[in-house]
Amino acid sequence: MAESERPRSPFAGKFDFSPRAAPRVLSLDEIGRILAAHLLYVETERRQGRRADFASADLSGRDFSARNLRRAKMDHAVLRGADFTRAHLQRANLIGAILIDARLDNADLSGARLSGANLVSASLDNACLARADMEFALMAKAMLRGASLGAADMSGALLDDAVLARADLRAANLRGAGFRAARLDGADLREARLGGAFLLGASLRGADLRGAYLRLARLDGADLCGADLLGAEGLTQAQLDRAYCDSGTMVPEGLTRDATKSHL
Repeated sequence: MAESERPRSPFAGKFDFSPRAAPRVLSLDEIGRILAAHLLYVETERRQGRRADFASADLSGRDFSARNLRRAKMDHAVLRGADFTRAHLQRANLIGAILIDARLDNADLSGARLSGANLVSASLDNACLARADMEFALMAKAMLRGASLGAADMSGALLDDAVLARADLRAANLRGAGFRAARLDGADLREARLGGAFLLGASLRGADLRGAYLRLARLDGADLCGADLLGAEGLTQAQLDRAYCDSGTMVPEGLTRDATKSHL
């Protein structure tokens, strides 16, 4: 398919989240002092110490596993390959951060700001991203198995080839998001807003889409076998006809599914 023929997000080209300054280089001593001051800042409920400011710093490959980085400033930081396993990043500022290949398994990023962040090939298995702000984030090939993304704002995010099996996406804003060839098997998408989302070739086997908003969502080649779409809003027969269904696919009243076209 020619590039000009590819479907595009309605948000394409509207925002620029590129780094605004050359990355800062910090010594190990500086990093240690910043982390110590931040821990005091968190433990005294902001009465002492100082909020960590790693904005635009190059911290590639650093080990932050299990660290308490609540509210830390890491916007536009270069965190390629950094380890945040089990880290506490609630309400942290990671806008425009580069987190390619970063490890965030079991990390708590609830309420974090990740708009425009680059999380390509990052691992976020079982991470908590509830109510996180993730518009236009780049998350192609990211691993989000079992992740909690309830009420997260992921409008315009790109998750092509990402794995979100059993992820909790209840009431998430996924407007215009790209999920081409993504795996969402067993995902909870109840009440999710998927208007204009691109789910071409995505696997949603056994996914729960009850009450989801699917107006103009692209479902061409999507695997909906065993999926529950009861009460889905904005879904049309034409959309269903382009997807793969089976006898276990539940569809809204007035629509039918062609089980003879099930995806094997």
